[in-house]
Amino acid sequence: MQEKVINTSFESLGLKAELLRAVTEQGYTQPTPIQAQAIPVVLAGKDLLGAAQTGTGKTAGFMLPLLQRLSEKANASHSPARHPVRALVITPTRELAAQVEESARLYGKHIALKSTLVYGGVGMQPQVDALRRGVDIVVATPGRLLDHVQQRTVDLRQVEILVLDEADRMLDMGFIHDIRKILALLPAKRQNLLFSATFPDEIRKLASSFMHSPVTVEVARRNTPAELVAQVAHPVDGVRKRELLAHLVKTNDWKQVLVFVRTKHGANRLAQQLTREGVHSDAIHGNKAQNARTRALAEFKDGRTRVLVATDIAARGLDIEALPHVVNYDLPHVAEDYVHRIGRTGRAGAEGEAVSFVSAEERPLMAAIERLMNRKVEQKTIQGFEPGTRNARPEPTEPHRQRQQQRRGRLSCQRNPLRLPCLIRRRRGGKRYGKARSANTGADSTPA
Repeated sequence: MQEKVINTSFESLGLKAELLRAVTEQGYTQPTPIQAQAIPVVLAGKDLLGAAQTGTGKTAGFMLPLLQRLSEKANASHSPARHPVRALVITPTRELAAQVEESARLYGKHIALKSTLVYGGVGMQPQVDALRRGVDIVVATPGRLLDHVQQRTVDLRQVEILVLDEADRMLDMGFIHDIRKILALLPAKRQNLLFSATFPDEIRKLASSFMHSPVTVEVARRNTPAELVAQVAHPVDGVRKRELLAHLVKTNDWKQVLVFVRTKHGANRLAQQLTREGVHSDAIHGNKAQNARTRALAEFKDGRTRVLVATDIAARGLDIEALPHVVNYDLPHVAEDYVHRIGRTGRAGAEGEAVSFVSAEERPLMAAIERLMNRKVEQKTIQGFEPGTRNARPEPTEPHRQRQQQRRGRLSCQRNPLRLPCLIRRRRGGKRYGKARSANTGADSTPA
């Protein structure tokens, strides 16, 4: 799809002065393509299907017009009754929810609207207290929102605007049933906004079930990575990936590297191994408590942690300014996840590098990724890490092999001196086996 060249400004989009002031304070002067096309549609009150590459400003694309529409009834009252939940934003991960709610506060700082964050992994009571004080905007993950619904601590009957952000990830994570439950709790008359990095057919089917004549804004071809991301693949044996990663980080003096692995256990293990090798690392995944995830991300952002190892739960919602390097330590089984992973770098006009380690077993996965993107990823073998050339331990010499066998036999007879081979050795004069054992067992070591 041919992307339009946008020659416009935030002022020309119809945003009110308070929002323009907040945008300027954040250092933005020109809207991105998704913002330029989405903001007028949302301001007009229409339903919207918005697709854009990761890192192209989707959040501001819906948050700015959402704040403007809610501001028409904004008030500074402290009464909870004057602040019913009028906008609901659903995200798949805690990190993305935190990012979106922060945007609501930053862009809405000059408007009398209140927002709060609702997600799992932390205690419910602070969230209950915030909801009882009255909020205009709730940013939530599906599971924890339904917990509040069940405990009757949130009322969604006055929601005017619903936003599903990163909808394809929510489907991937199995939230479709929770989403349908939430949709059933909302007023039939409302504005619906669905934003996603990709638009697979499942997303379009979901959208058709609750949206009303939505306007589609798609400013980039499906499943295409940002052009500013340089991609390279390093063929390497699977057992040498950790060694190669440490080599690249140290020799290239990489200061900030986001590394993706498949499993939570693998993330923990890799972070620990890298730290032992002098590369300060941490891990972030779904099994970590939210305060630990928040701390790990904060230390990575401010440079105290050099490498952050993550599972795909972090592929969406991590907004790290000018992140220079992303490494696919394990290639994803779902090709679309590759696009989302490398979208963590090359954001907001900054250049970035995406490095993939490809073992022999992962070649079909890389082929699927290349078919999805309709482009080849440059293959570059690192000297000393060529596949199949791992330095093997030298074959032991014959005397060395004999000593190994004797040592194994001695240890075996120490553990169980009554085994037939041990008794035979004792009869043949191999007294040292029995003597070593007799010190512990009191057995007679003299040959019979």
